[in-house]
Amino acid sequence: MPARDIYHNAVKNALIKDGWKITHDPLRLEWGGRDLYIDLGAEELFAAEKENRQIAVEIKSFIGASDMADLEKALGQYVLYHDVLAETEPTRKLYLAIPRKALVDIFQEPIGKLLLKNNRVQLFSFDPHTEEIVQWTL
Repeated sequence: MPARDIYHNAVKNALIKDGWKITHDPLRLEWGGRDLYIDLGAEELFAAEKENRQIAVEIKSFIGASDMADLEKALGQYVLYHDVLAETEPTRKLYLAIPRKALVDIFQEPIGKLLLKNNRVQLFSFDPHTEEIVQWTL
């Protein structure tokens, strides 16, 4: 089992506050005899539609020495998990959970805007202190 991100519990609590039920902690994927672990699996029931929306959440703190190195590593994991998830659980949508500071420092800058414009990553930002989701980027 991989080590948990320092914001693991903050994101988990933020999702619960936002109406999500945590179904996996972590969400295990298997592909070609290899095990992969996405930080969280969650679902949200839409009562009116009688169906639930399922997501997988990979949490990244972006506290390393280089924002770009953190971004490159996060995107590499995201692409790998996205592709395996698309084959194994095609109805589950993958999100990258990032602290609010990373949203401002990276994803509101040209490099991040380009990634979002080209639909390279789906993400949401959270406040690690209040343990609340700040913004979903759809």
